[in-house]
Amino acid sequence: MLRLTWAGPLLPARVLSACAAMLLALLVGLSLAQAADAPLEALEIATRKGVVVLEVEVARTEQQRETGLMYRKELPERQGMLFDFGKSEPVYMWMKNTYIPLDMLFVREDGTIARIEEMTTPFSTRTISSGEPVKVVVEIAGGAAKRLGIAPGDRLSTGLFSGK
Repeated sequence: MLRLTWAGPLLPARVLSACAAMLLALLVGLSLAQAADAPLEALEIATRKGVVVLEVEVARTEQQRETGLMYRKELPERQGMLFDFGKSEPVYMWMKNTYIPLDMLFVREDGTIARIEEMTTPFSTRTISSGEPVKVVVEIAGGAAKRLGIAPGDRLSTGLFSGK
């Protein structure tokens, strides 16, 4: 005679936990794969010492802006992500699920850098304010702004800004 024994209420919870973990890993993997496939666009910044050229992924959709550089374990010095908000407004960023320190360049409607938040703290949920209405935020590797000579008042050159 076949005898069935019930493992109790923990088995379904364990199975559900395992399924949820696999689904989360799949979703994170897909978003990392999509990010890795994102085309890089050239972004020029006119600094006091000359032009700095960066290669950036452009986050245009809400999903891309929400994910940003989360889960990345490295970022080359001259690469980054440009967050296009479409219009000037106060912006608040954070470092949740972000493994590496970043420099955040807050950029006005006219393309000038309003301020730079340097060497942000990985995994922090502290909000980082633009301090004034901005249209774009550019995230680059932590410390790169100083090393490349990028400062407030410098101007980005791209078709995203008025007069360009």
